[in-house]
Amino acid sequence: MENIAAYLPSLIEGTWLTISIGLLSLALAMFLGLMGAWAKLSKSRIARYSAEIYTTLIRGIPDIVWMLLLFYGGQIIVNDISDAMGWGYVDVDAYTAGVLTIGFIFGAYMTETFRGAALSIPSGEVEAGVACGMSRIVLFRRIIWPQLLRYALPSFGNNWLVLIKTTALCSVIGLEDLVRKADLAGKSVREPFTFMFGVLVIFLIITSISLYVLNRMEKHYNIGVRRA
Repeated sequence: MENIAAYLPSLIEGTWLTISIGLLSLALAMFLGLMGAWAKLSKSRIARYSAEIYTTLIRGIPDIVWMLLLFYGGQIIVNDISDAMGWGYVDVDAYTAGVLTIGFIFGAYMTETFRGAALSIPSGEVEAGVACGMSRIVLFRRIIWPQLLRYALPSFGNNWLVLIKTTALCSVIGLEDLVRKADLAGKSVREPFTFMFGVLVIFLIITSISLYVLNRMEKHYNIGVRRA
């Protein structure tokens, strides 16, 4: 416990870094998920096939492979473009690479989440809104978006819980997140189990708070909904 107390500021710093990666990755994943769901439900064959290829590739390849591939491969691609434009060397840091990779990965899962939620919205309510003269913006804000959230929340919550745990993969590309800081601290004092157990507790706290917030959101968006 004395060793953990000595490294506590470093662990707290790593915890906040982990949370920030998770939240930024979630925002990117939601954007890609909405775009992917729109593409899969689109009448455009090109959009549907593109979204299908995206989700198939992501779900068929391990996350750590994507992390390493995009981190090292992304460096090469970005600098090839930079050299061609005459901009010089561009350094893609581990934080940016981690956020982009995790957001890219979970965008595929969010695509299926939002697609399923969109298909669950009763078509009669959308048709009624159109018949009442609602514009597309009003129709989306008053009818589609609230129900999209309600139907998507259970799967969305599961995706978030997996996403926040996936941030631990950023440690393999050198990011000083919670897992890497705990690993370095544990090795320095030869107590790896103690520090990894501390990481376990911290992640359990984060996921427990997340579950509480998600349950509150589900109750809010299910107000007035008749239960079977």
